[in-house]
Amino acid sequence: MNGSRRNIGENVDMTPRSKQKGPLPVIGWREWIALPRFSVAAIKAKVDTGARSSALHAYGLRFERRNGEQIAVFEIHPVQRKSQPSIRAEAVVREWRKVTSSGGHHEVRPVVVTEVELLGRTWPVEVTLTSRDSMGFRMLLGRQAVRRRFVVDPGRSFVGGRPAVVVMREER
Repeated sequence: MNGSRRNIGENVDMTPRSKQKGPLPVIGWREWIALPRFSVAAIKAKVDTGARSSALHAYGLRFERRNGEQIAVFEIHPVQRKSQPSIRAEAVVREWRKVTSSGGHHEVRPVVVTEVELLGRTWPVEVTLTSRDSMGFRMLLGRQAVRRRFVVDPGRSFVGGRPAVVVMREER
């Protein structure tokens, strides 16, 4: 754990942007993204148009009550199958949502809002927090996060490239 905290009091405007002119950029079925509000420079995400919502692996998830709001406090382990680095994060719980997993199991999850950065674009996304230890990706980017922003080519991967920070970490 690096002990850093992110500002949880920031309001995020979820109002959809007006329709973009011209063709939408293409992304692959998996991409490296950043979560700037959580100080995550790079996390590998599965882009899943079959999933309605996005999900983030939240380790040690607990809740606090501050100023009348419920706050989710958790660790993010952005590198798959590793517990380091561990980034402490906090976010206001916007709501609780019943989610059906790909295996058909139902789970009620907290929903938070954060920003996602991909291909030089940054936008707010609702993310459910859950354990994704058994999944292939620590982050799932659902169709609500990518619709009207990107076209997903299921035959391509890492269109946005591979971040240097991850290359250095994995080459050690």
